[in-house]
Amino acid sequence: MRRIPFILAALLLAAPAQAQDAIRIVGSSTVFPFATAVAEQFGRTTDYKTPVIESTGSGGGLKLFCSGAGLDTPSITNASRRIKASEVESCASNGVTEIVEVKLGFDGIVIANSKRTGRFDLTKEQIFRALAKQVPIGGKLVDNPYTTWAEIDPSLPTTKIEVLGPPPTSGTRDAFVELAMEGGAKAVPMLAALRKEDKNQFKAVAHAIREDGVYVEAGENDNLIVSKLEANPAALGVFGFSFLDQNADRIQGSLVEGVEPTFENIADGAYGISRSLYFYVKKAHVGNVAGIEGYLDEFTGDAATGEDGYLSDKGLIPLGDEERAAVRTATLGLSLLSLE
Repeated sequence: MRRIPFILAALLLAAPAQAQDAIRIVGSSTVFPFATAVAEQFGRTTDYKTPVIESTGSGGGLKLFCSGAGLDTPSITNASRRIKASEVESCASNGVTEIVEVKLGFDGIVIANSKRTGRFDLTKEQIFRALAKQVPIGGKLVDNPYTTWAEIDPSLPTTKIEVLGPPPTSGTRDAFVELAMEGGAKAVPMLAALRKEDKNQFKAVAHAIREDGVYVEAGENDNLIVSKLEANPAALGVFGFSFLDQNADRIQGSLVEGVEPTFENIADGAYGISRSLYFYVKKAHVGNVAGIEGYLDEFTGDAATGEDGYLSDKGLIPLGDEERAAVRTATLGLSLLSLE
């Protein structure tokens, strides 16, 4: 009698991974609404099932994507930053050796608040001083003492600093600390000097966000941040431009270095906190998970990601015509990722 459980266990271990009956996609909350729109269109216009998409954050999605090549793992992961070399190595160590990279467009990272209060006009240095774990005061790095915006600069409101934003697993968080926080740290003379002496120490200071309750990690759900900004007009929130675009009747984006986060300003590079958006495809699943090639065709087509495509209506800033054509050719040809 005792042998039966062991036999069953052995049979279960020997059974092949169950194939997906629909494309499974994970990853970035910023890319999620774009991928969802494409998936729904794909499901409506083809004989394939609508892909199943889970918003896990860029880091969490890449971890799941890289966990193995079996058909019980995600076929695609969305990312609001480019994949890291360490993640490519993690993929390879788990048998995921052929990855197709798809660049789908651009997005801006906004610092927004409720329309029931005044619009902020911030510099990157002010953003850094508001949110950094340590700031230079009197020639020394000290734990951030600022509690109100006016303490940083008298021209700013006297309201308490409270910023809702994504957790460390988020690609939006990665891009925010690199583009806004690090950009602001470079404007501080003491830290600019540190950058010349020790780049690693400079990055450690520039990328460390305070943990005293001023910056509130609000998870991967950017819609939740928008709702909380409505409930608390004194707070600001950090998320992708597409969520600002979709909720423009309720919230407003702060100016950064005097530039408003608009579609046009992000597209032409005038707005200084913008990044590229991607998704990654497990080539081993193509031909084994039904519909992947058709999904790629839909996502890279002009109807979706072109200048007047339906994703523009959702806030995606499209690639230029030439780059978009090159990306589509490489994607449909399943060209493999190269970080060189």
